[in-house]
Amino acid sequence: MLTIIILTFNEERHIARCLKAAREIAADIVVVDSLSTDATVALAEQNGARVLAHAFVNYADQFQWALDHADIRTPWVMRLDADEIIAPDLAAEIRARLPTLGPEVAGVNLKRKHIFMGRWLRHGGRYPLVLLRLWRHGQGRLENRWMDEHVVVRGGGLVTFQGGFADCNLNDLTFFTAKHNHYATREAIDVLVRRHALLPVDAGVATQTSSGQARFRRWMKEKVYYRLPLWCGPSAYFLFRYVLQLGFLDGREGLIYHLLQGFWYRFLVGAKIEEFDRVLRACPDAASRLAALERLTGHRLRP
Repeated sequence: MLTIIILTFNEERHIARCLKAAREIAADIVVVDSLSTDATVALAEQNGARVLAHAFVNYADQFQWALDHADIRTPWVMRLDADEIIAPDLAAEIRARLPTLGPEVAGVNLKRKHIFMGRWLRHGGRYPLVLLRLWRHGQGRLENRWMDEHVVVRGGGLVTFQGGFADCNLNDLTFFTAKHNHYATREAIDVLVRRHALLPVDAGVATQTSSGQARFRRWMKEKVYYRLPLWCGPSAYFLFRYVLQLGFLDGREGLIYHLLQGFWYRFLVGAKIEEFDRVLRACPDAASRLAALERLTGHRLRP
């Protein structure tokens, strides 16, 4: 009844753990690998997944390629990351409730918890993160964005399951900061593409059905946060999460996480936007700005 799609690149630390839980609910599991150089592919095949290889551009492009080319034969599709784990309560709820959903339901929101440095972060707005991760095959797609892409569906509404799944990455802080450095470049691309009207904008979350939480966060980010001064936005966001949303109750792990992800990362995004935008503002037209942004970020942005 359900196909689970997992994107991978050098995920040998996580993939077997992920697949063990996924096998409890999935009729088919498809791993779309971005040409890993470790044992990811072998481990995925050993644990019952079909593996497809495809060069990586961005997460939205990679997942949409999977939807288009994975020969999905089940009525439902689920998006799962290699470092995520489906909890037993969610597995039981999917088995019990998914077959009972009528055609008026196009997608299912799931509640994700975040495990950081071995601790479940219960505060600071980190739980629950309500995400549309399960939808009827043929009625969902990924937004065409470089960062913060969401699933959007058509032809029906959403329900929310109460069982959970966990984001539990086992890599260290060096990996965390390197990953977020790449994320910051991708987020800066999205902001500047919109600011300078360099490419068509996918307004999926704003115009199609998705998680209400995702729609609100997107609206706050694009209509409020990006309009704040560089010095103000990251500081205000950190204080909001750490103080008003009680992130300090998660101890040292909460302090490290919110300073890195809620302040440092947000400041890095803003700094990259400022750096890239200085170059773009000196360009005479949209075509030269797009070429400059490609040169600055190392990403090919034109179709």
